[in-house]
Amino acid sequence: MTTKNLAKTTEPGAPAAEIKTAHVTSIGVRTPMETITLSHHLNIEGTAYLPGSKVRVPSDYARRLRRQGYVART
Repeated sequence: MTTKNLAKTTEPGAPAAEIKTAHVTSIGVRTPMETITLSHHLNIEGTAYLPGSKVRVPSDYARRLRRQGYVART
């Protein structure tokens, strides 16, 4: 059974203007970053992000998330 680490999850009452940066280890450091809004719950490197969260991710990773339907159409 998997236990949820509450210390790393985003709070439901977090301000909408706050944008967190997700660190993806499989992508290079010098990759340009993009800000995306999630349409589904997503777990990146052990951190859970709720739908509607704004996250800064590398552009390659953002493109993959768009193709899979994780990015909201806004």
